[in-house]
Amino acid sequence: MTPGRWRNWVVLLAMCVAVLGALAYVRSHATPPVYSQTLYVFGTIVEIVINGDETAVAEAAATSVGSQLQIDHHAWHSWRAGEITDLSGAIAHGEDFFASVDLAALLREAQKLSVASGGLFEPAIGRLIALWGFHSDSLPTGPPPTTEDIAPLLAARPRMTDLRTVGRRVSSANPNVQLNLGAFAKGVALERAAELLKSAGIEEAVLNAGGDVLVLGRHGARAARVAVRDPFGWGVMASLDMRPGEAVFTSSNYERFLEHDGARFSHILDPRTGRPVGGIVSATVLHPDAGRADAAATALSVAGPEGWVSVAEAMGIDLALLIDDTGRLYMTPAMATRLEHPSAGEIAHGRHWSETPHSAAGSSTMILGVKMRFPETNPRRMKFATRDGDRSSQDQEAENA
Repeated sequence: MTPGRWRNWVVLLAMCVAVLGALAYVRSHATPPVYSQTLYVFGTIVEIVINGDETAVAEAAATSVGSQLQIDHHAWHSWRAGEITDLSGAIAHGEDFFASVDLAALLREAQKLSVASGGLFEPAIGRLIALWGFHSDSLPTGPPPTTEDIAPLLAARPRMTDLRTVGRRVSSANPNVQLNLGAFAKGVALERAAELLKSAGIEEAVLNAGGDVLVLGRHGARAARVAVRDPFGWGVMASLDMRPGEAVFTSSNYERFLEHDGARFSHILDPRTGRPVGGIVSATVLHPDAGRADAAATALSVAGPEGWVSVAEAMGIDLALLIDDTGRLYMTPAMATRLEHPSAGEIAHGRHWSETPHSAAGSSTMILGVKMRFPETNPRRMKFATRDGDRSSQDQEAENA
């Protein structure tokens, strides 16, 4: 072989080595695969996002989770035929009911959380919820119930403490107990879904149920960041970086309500009055136990500005954020250290007040890896009614086009 041809072969070999090295580098530094699957359960769209696993493995795990979520959704539905409605029917007839192992465990935990909340998280008031028209997939219409309509159900005082669960046998001393686990079941279902993913060997995943989120492992190279929605508009009020194993749940009155004669009645009812809550428009709770976070968000909404601190302590909640109907923020000290870029307004750290700088309008935020940009608009603040003829002092503002 001539020296010239020899040099050509050497150059070609060097180029091949360089290309192979580059491919190896790219593969070693490539973005881990992301698999996602969506389904509609518990009245919302649930997204299962799995990071870093082969597509076939991730798909199998997500499909298994989806099947389990469907089973839980149908079994624990508050008004469609299923195990919960069968149990409520048995209670109404004074009969014992043999629940599944899963439902019996769910009821025991719900009972404990109801007691811890002082009865502000109260899944036994299904009859009241139905009276207000919220046992429906669509928003209720027509006038709200009258005082005369509410009084008998309020006098019956259905409570989770009326339930007696021995093994799988469930009975109630009060036939007026009708179960609605909507403020708890979704959190438990996400916990069960996370356990299924772990058992399938999945280490990194995000379960997003209509903005209620559970994080398994890390979200790739960075923490999963979730946005706290401005309850008066479509913007972002703040954001949170979630740690592995944490869940964040929000109870709000801006998506499900009864509207009549210019007033909105929240779907969140105060068990003490039988009427929709007022004052708090959203409550967000961050906790490692998704079921507890779900239940606590409802309890804090009912407790309101005056009682939320003691209820949070009783339920073991360190990270909580509440927003009232004037836009004022209330948060625990622990939440204040985790929250980023809150909007202008007063913030109540328990009983201590401070001012917070305004975040830039129209700014971008990462919501579970999806970049969203929100328009610069004025919030449209609705009046919420809590009693007959009672309105909040916040006037409705016209929304910019």
